[in-house]
Amino acid sequence: MQVPPAPPERRLAYGMQLPVQSQSTLYAEAWEADAGPADLVEIARAADAAGFAYLASCDHVGVPRRLAAAMSTVWYDPVATLAFLAGVTERVRLLSHVAVVGLRHPLATAKQYATLDHLSGGRLVLGVGAGHVPEEFEALGADFERRGAVLDECIDALRAALGPDEFPAHHGKLYDFEGLGQRPRPTQERVPVWVGGSSAAAVRRAAVKGDGWLPQGDPRERLPAQIARLRRLREEAGAAGPFTVGAITEPLYVGRASWEVGRRTLTGAAEEIAESLRAYRAMGVHQIQVRFRSRSRSEVTDQMAAFGAGVGPLLG
Repeated sequence: MQVPPAPPERRLAYGMQLPVQSQSTLYAEAWEADAGPADLVEIARAADAAGFAYLASCDHVGVPRRLAAAMSTVWYDPVATLAFLAGVTERVRLLSHVAVVGLRHPLATAKQYATLDHLSGGRLVLGVGAGHVPEEFEALGADFERRGAVLDECIDALRAALGPDEFPAHHGKLYDFEGLGQRPRPTQERVPVWVGGSSAAAVRRAAVKGDGWLPQGDPRERLPAQIARLRRLREEAGAAGPFTVGAITEPLYVGRASWEVGRRTLTGAAEEIAESLRAYRAMGVHQIQVRFRSRSRSEVTDQMAAFGAGVGPLLG
């Protein structure tokens, strides 16, 4: 079957995963270990001022000892974190990247995220994923082996529970509810659901059930094939409506650093960085998630401001 053409070009939006709230050794900077709420507030305000499309927070209920050295046990709750930051920002959207919704009943998840959307004035983007830590599922009585099928139905149930009806209804194999009213309702008529993951199953799930795709670790050279597959699957499923393709960029540093920022870091003048990042848009990416190398909170907020003022206007 012929792959449909890419959608018309639009401005390449940029967002970021919050530092501090997750401290995996894969990406956390040294200064984050001693950071806290005040640092998150300043970073969120900087994102609001610099034109960032969203701030994102991760989801882990507990990290087993076997993974703690690499993942750390610092994982702030996404609903609490994003609600806290909604109160100190005005524009930036609030993304769960990603909520492991199969760990909880959809009505409980919907209650939390509908309230967040209501309190934030309609700024929620619900990012969902299947999860990867068996011990979390076991401790919470969830089925790790069937987590893909559980996530599929969770998305359907959440569509109903986050819709306009005060008394939502869903009748599925795993979840069955109706006649239970939930208010406040989300401010948005349709809360966007972005599906995370880069496996074949995750890409299919995003294409068929999602409003967007959040890749997990795909290098830029792998993205064109993934995006082509997304388009093909959406066409085959008859999926319509807006769809947001995401990408996670290389680490960034705007300007010339006086310290070693790492060989994979994209660094240089604003135009150099923008030229490299525009390649994502040419592939069919609509939003990029960026991360800045930094030695302090003030350095990361300075980097965010420099990106927003110098790089952002050159991306569209």
